[in-house]
Amino acid sequence: MKDVIIVQRRIPRCSESENQRKLAELRELAWAGNYNVVQEVIQTRYPDRQYQIGKGKAEELAELALSQKPAKIICYNPLSVTQVYNLSEMCKCEVIDKFQLILEIFATRATTRRSRMQVELARLEYELPRARKIVSLLKMEERPGFMGLGGYEDSYEQDIKKRISRIKKELSTVQRDSENLRGYRHGEGFSLLCLAGYTNAGKSTLFRALVDENVEVENMLFTTLSPTTRYLGINGRWTLLTDTVGFIEDLPHFLVDAFRSTLEDVFRADIILLVVDISEPVDVIRKKLAVSHEIFWEQLEKATIITAINKADRLSPEELSSRLKSIAYLAPNPVVVSAKTVEGLDELKDVIYSHLPEWKRFTLELPMSGESMSAVSWLFEEGIVHSVNYGNNIVMDVEARNEVYRKARSLEKRLSSGNTAESTSKDL
Repeated sequence: MKDVIIVQRRIPRCSESENQRKLAELRELAWAGNYNVVQEVIQTRYPDRQYQIGKGKAEELAELALSQKPAKIICYNPLSVTQVYNLSEMCKCEVIDKFQLILEIFATRATTRRSRMQVELARLEYELPRARKIVSLLKMEERPGFMGLGGYEDSYEQDIKKRISRIKKELSTVQRDSENLRGYRHGEGFSLLCLAGYTNAGKSTLFRALVDENVEVENMLFTTLSPTTRYLGINGRWTLLTDTVGFIEDLPHFLVDAFRSTLEDVFRADIILLVVDISEPVDVIRKKLAVSHEIFWEQLEKATIITAINKADRLSPEELSSRLKSIAYLAPNPVVVSAKTVEGLDELKDVIYSHLPEWKRFTLELPMSGESMSAVSWLFEEGIVHSVNYGNNIVMDVEARNEVYRKARSLEKRLSSGNTAESTSKDL
């Protein structure tokens, strides 16, 4: 791991707990980026146009950089191109802000073609408004052979715009493929479940516990970048459970937009399992829940939200009860679980089952024939067969989605009338 110094300019009107939480998030991000934090520099003041922090604090930072020799300096606050340039010149060290760090992490974790394109798009959209200033500052250094063309600023900016346009076009194709896949899954009778929530709430651990499968689970942010989908059987119903990238506080619009197709796995689900870390301070939980609902409110159609109150094993029963009362109005359909100890998972599955899209339960009576036996096999594959009685006729108690119900009734009517001209395979 490479050494870094992290810097936070605290806003005077923010509470101490909020400032502490943001600094802790930056530490976790640095850890996720494979960096070792060797020093923290904090200052409370309004932003300085030249350095973000005050000039005196910037000089103090430069002395620390000289003694510690870090690979990078990472600032929590967003930096302008001028601020990056000035701090880099003063500290003789690479300087980045939190959003550049997030892009770095995404770039190293992106494994699919779609996620790699999303990362590249986010990077270009981050760079676009800075393109002219970057070229201007580089020219000030009079680098030998640096293009030497007066119109290079325009050329550089136009090149970025063309690359953004090309990636968006390619992403729309990939997105259509994903929508076709989701439509196919619905058509095959699968209900779609999605895990959502903030990073490090325990989504991946809960995913592993529910599907009883090992997926990458580490105690760091952004463990899951590409969505992972697995089968999950609940009381005879088959669903598809997807683990998605987590939300992060103050995520800029260019990152949210770039990862839209990843978030759409959440928006198109039948049921969203909103995972909450109940061991965090109550004000933090409230804020994260409020932001999550704000995101869902704009995008969701008819999905049901179930709140998985995770990490309950870290609290005493009294603390847990108190916190549940405090967040009750923000936590629809709450279920207390511990993904780590698997307590509460059976209750969670029962609540999920009670909110799955409704299936019709019906009795079907078919004459005894070879074609009817084929129909019995088909119904075992497509629905839940509660009972089958073989007598003069075959009487079945079946539960299935509406499409299967309609086909089964049509088949029952035709076979009962003695019409066997059509093949079973054609009807089914």
